Amino acid sequence: MGAHKRIIRTSCLAILLLLFTANQAVASQTESNTELQAGVASFYSDRFQGATTASGEPFDQQALTAAHPSLPFGTKVLVTRPDTGQEVEVLINDRGPFVKGRIIDLSKRAARALGMIRRGTAPVMITLVD
Repeated sequence: MGAHKRIIRTSCLAILLLLFTANQAVASQTESNTELQAGVASFYSDRFQGATTASGEPFDQQALTAAHPSLPFGTKVLVTRPDTGQEVEVLINDRGPFVKGRIIDLSKRAARALGMIRRGTAPVMITLVD
């Protein structure tokens, strides 16, 4: 039984390593096509209205802005929901999200454009805007 568990554990680790490596290759390939990421989006709580963003601007729920962990401030991205086709263009002006598994935090106006207010989160794809 112990050997069987080791084989399963080793196999799982090998599969995870393979998936991670394949994901990195796809990410570097798609970045040249301007597609950056696919993952889960969330939106800011109203309690952040007026708070200073990482870029120094006051946060505005009615602006089409977003937080991303690494894109430069001032970068424009198109956020698309592949499940509905809804999309919105936002300007990166903050850092975040700080919740594991999420790739972008949107202003409430941007979240509304994606139809995700009720759910709170949604699957999205992020692409650079020229």
